[in-house]
Amino acid sequence: MNDFIFEHDLNEKFISIGPITIYWYSLMFLLAFVFGYYLLKKIYIKENKDVELLDPFLVHMVLGTIIGARLGEVFFYNWDYFKDNLLEIFLPFKINGFDWEFVGFRGLSSHGATIGIIISIIIYKIKYKYDSVLWIFDRLVIAVALGGTLVRIGNFFNSEIVGIFTKSDYGVVFVNRGEVLPRHPAQLYEAFGYIILFVILMIVYNKTKLKDKKGFIFGFFLMFLFAVRFIVEYVKESQGGLEEQFGILSTGQWLSIPFIIFGIGLMIKSLLFLNEKK
Repeated sequence: MNDFIFEHDLNEKFISIGPITIYWYSLMFLLAFVFGYYLLKKIYIKENKDVELLDPFLVHMVLGTIIGARLGEVFFYNWDYFKDNLLEIFLPFKINGFDWEFVGFRGLSSHGATIGIIISIIIYKIKYKYDSVLWIFDRLVIAVALGGTLVRIGNFFNSEIVGIFTKSDYGVVFVNRGEVLPRHPAQLYEAFGYIILFVILMIVYNKTKLKDKKGFIFGFFLMFLFAVRFIVEYVKESQGGLEEQFGILSTGQWLSIPFIIFGIGLMIKSLLFLNEKK
């Protein structure tokens, strides 16, 4: 096999105990929250915030992420299937008559997750009376960038969200999908982009005064992350959804555009108020 072709026959299952199977994707999803929690804990301590507020923060984050991501998958990409399988929207099972197969929550949308997180954190801010929801988002997105990296690695293990065929001597052969031709490892492209974003955000937060400009880090996160998503969509296999009606761009690209515009707007707004303090 060519040195630039990798045959992906890695087991998507991390561990199986009886009828219960934990997939690498599920593990990466869990690690995203664990690492995010401890990263935010360090930030809260550094900025003299009440660490006890992190537990309800995590609850809001988990619920917002899972509910938003699942509904995004249902309504943005796969309504034709879920309209006839409504129970599967929030159950980690695939239902076929009287047979139930545990598969975990494998259909999740990053755009839906972003919307869910924004809504859940706004609710959290109102409930716990923070002075600025942008202060929360400016810190939270640092952890989200790292989490996004882990989730995309989980997608790679699951051989899902694959790229198009490279038609060359480069790429990944997803043997677990029964394939023999190499594809673009779109999941790893996104993971690489997100880890770069994480490093940039850490530098901006720790080494510059831009963290004092409410909304700048959040805006940069939205602009950069969804720009990465927009670009990678060019080599990603179609996931259906909006592109079937609107064409030209993929569903992921259509959904990324508003986030990119909103992010740029937040950055401009934050820089216009250059002397604003936290």
